[in-house]
This record gives sequence, structure tokens and C-alpha cells, in this order.
Amino acid sequence: MQRTLGAGLKTIVLVPTFFLVTITLAAVVLALAWRDADDPRIERIIQWWSERFLGLAPVDYVVHGAEKIDPERRYVFVANHLSNFDIPLLLRAIPERVRFLAKKELYKIPVFGRAMDKVGIVKIDRTRAMTAHEAINAAAREVLGRGYSLIVFPEGTRSRTGEMQRFKKGAFRIAIDNQVPIVPVVLEGTQDVWPPGAKVFYPGSASVTILDPIETTGLAGHVDIGELTELTRARMLEVYERQRARRRRSTVR
Repeated sequence: MQRTLGAGLKTIVLVPTFFLVTITLAAVVLALAWRDADDPRIERIIQWWSERFLGLAPVDYVVHGAEKIDPERRYVFVANHLSNFDIPLLLRAIPERVRFLAKKELYKIPVFGRAMDKVGIVKIDRTRAMTAHEAINAAAREVLGRGYSLIVFPEGTRSRTGEMQRFKKGAFRIAIDNQVPIVPVVLEGTQDVWPPGAKVFYPGSASVTILDPIETTGLAGHVDIGELTELTRARMLEVYERQRARRRRSTVR
């Protein structure tokens, strides 16, 4: 009870304050991006914001496998999705300049939405069906062409049960169309910090495990997309279930 009360008070105070900080930073980013959308100061602001976001709870985290990433190459990183803390965690953990896919509702936030658009965040509009796929693919090509890698949550939404959901094929289509490697990334622990639907967050620990990149050179068509999707999910699921079992055992002790 005391833990929940403390977490609730922290959430009530910190979330509105951090929202104001976010809008202020978005205004700075928008001003910088107006002259140069790839201004290196924007990246420093994004990293600072991510670090402070993680500090709200706070979230202690470890990163495994960062050495597998070649800074000279671009990738499509695919990660399981457990919490609102996942994006800032990935932005801090991945040793690349990355952009991500964001739902269209975020673009309605004044200043913030415009700043996201200018720096290359890719808008998802689930109401537009096939035209949305074409728009996302075009935006992804532009982002990769600007020298950024891309983060995609192939489950499409946060898991409310902690189980890894089925993967949608969009991320894998992007990777094959652009002939860039898929990098599976396994997140574990963030659901305990801020579960989907919860009104408060708690201090906690998390891990980011970057698996071996999967090359897409020479792949094409629906069959290859389907096989790549299933292969990636299988590799991620094996690691994720092992990590969850380890956490359960440590909690029992």
C-alpha cells in the first residue's frame, strides 16, 4: 500500500512536469530542424530527453550485444513492446542514430507533433489500410536514406499480458524493400515499471538484448517476408522466455 501511494504521488507530480519539459524541448528541436533537420544538436536533445524519461521511475538497465552493431550500416531494429518506457530505453541502448514509428494521435500534440515530423519520426495511420503501408514505406526509405536506422514494434501495440504477441509484417517488408538487415532486440522488465493501462509507474530494472543481425540481401516477395517474420520472432521468443523465467526465479527467492 505504501509503495503504491508513493508511486502514485511521484507519478502525479513528475508526469505533468515532464510533459512541459518535453514540449519545451520539442520547440527547441523544431527551431533547429527548421534550418537543418539533421542538426547534431537534435540528437543530443533526444538522448538527454530519453535519459531523463528513464530517470522518472527510475529504470536501471543493462544492454547486451551492442558490439554486434556496425556504426557504418543502417538497420531495422525490431523489439517486443511492454511499456511506455520502451522507446526511451531503446533510444539510449541502441548504438545508432535511430528513429521510430509513432501512432498518428501523437501528432495532435501541439509543437511536439510538428517536431516529430521534422526530425523523421514515421507516422502510423491504422485507419488508411494499404495507403498507410505505402506511406510508411516511403517515409522509412527517406529516414534510412538520411542515415538513420529505424525502430519498429512488430507486435503493433504493448503486450498487456507480458506474452509476446504475433508479429505484423510491416517492419520486415521495410527491411527487405531497402535491403537492410533486421536486428532483433529483446526487452525485458519494463512491464513491471509501467504496465499497459496502469496509472502509476514504479522503480525497476530492465534489460536490452541485441541479437545477431539477420541479412536481407537477395530476399524479396511475400514468402521471404513471412519466413523472415517467423524466424525473427522465434529467435526473440527463445531469449525472452528464458529471461522471464530467470526473473520469476529471482522474485521467488
